[in-house]
Amino acid sequence: MTDIERREQPFAPAVRQLSDEARAALAAGRADSTRKAYREDREAFIAWCAERGEQPLPGTQDLLIEYVTHLTLTPRPRTGRPSAPSSLERMLSAITTMHAELDLPKPETKGARTVIAGYKHQLAIDKKPGGKQQQAKAALPPALRKMLATLDRDTLIGKRDAAMLLLGYAAATRSSELVGIDIGEPVECDEGYMVSIYRVKMKKFTNSAIAYGKSPATCPVRALRALIAAMREAGRTDGPLFVRIDRHGRIAPPMTRKGKPIGDPSGRLTPDAASDVVERLADAAGFQGRWRGHSLRRGFATAAQQGGAPMIRVARQGGWADNSTSLARYFDEGDPWEDNPVMGL
Repeated sequence: MTDIERREQPFAPAVRQLSDEARAALAAGRADSTRKAYREDREAFIAWCAERGEQPLPGTQDLLIEYVTHLTLTPRPRTGRPSAPSSLERMLSAITTMHAELDLPKPETKGARTVIAGYKHQLAIDKKPGGKQQQAKAALPPALRKMLATLDRDTLIGKRDAAMLLLGYAAATRSSELVGIDIGEPVECDEGYMVSIYRVKMKKFTNSAIAYGKSPATCPVRALRALIAAMREAGRTDGPLFVRIDRHGRIAPPMTRKGKPIGDPSGRLTPDAASDVVERLADAAGFQGRWRGHSLRRGFATAAQQGGAPMIRVARQGGWADNSTSLARYFDEGDPWEDNPVMGL
């Protein structure tokens, strides 16, 4: 089939060019959160095209410009505001990759990206949400100490939350990587623990060496050992390391919605639940700003850089590629006075 013939095909046959199994296999190559967002983005685009009587595939530059413009002017039901620029960028990626998966010509996105750039600029000028990128606060050691101090570490929840904070920091994990660790994966050795972690962006396992800390209160090895021992005492010798625990200390209590069981039957925490733990402890410590699971990853990268650690060692400990260009985005700005380049000039 020629490109011209393919363009003339109606939308439905184009979607069926790949089998359900093949499309599922392609989707499996993305993180769960990305896959879900892409699916919702694509469904919204197709629905908008259907309302206007437009052919969604293959998309044209003018169609994407119209769609992006529509999104910049249309409030979302959940927030009451139009989509953020970052959401629009993701939406474009969802649409262009959909074309690639269906072996269709990639649509030109230059015009749509120009609209997004202008939209972001206007949000910044108007000082509206979305005009300034919101990053999670970096959980540096002083912040970790204050967050840990809010815990009752004699309880199972306290042991779990302490281990989550300290292991997430020491291994610079994403929330999905942290909750993906099973009880048997940390291997204890003389120096501490060697933990096998599946790095979702690299799509491979890496080994992170978790060493003893100078202070018992902030030592990831001691916190991890205490949690594993407590889990084993509770009868958990395999399965997820970080699980749901209720206020009575019950592991993986059943959850239902409208009478139907929900959640992982093993009790494994979701990435959002892990981020909620960080947010809750930051709030208990009296911190302002945005605190999420990524705060641990940013805190590790920032502290390692400030401590003079070689960047290749930082990258390998945290599951970044050796030549990663994104690693610098994880560095916090540091102390604006102590690190001020104007000082001493």
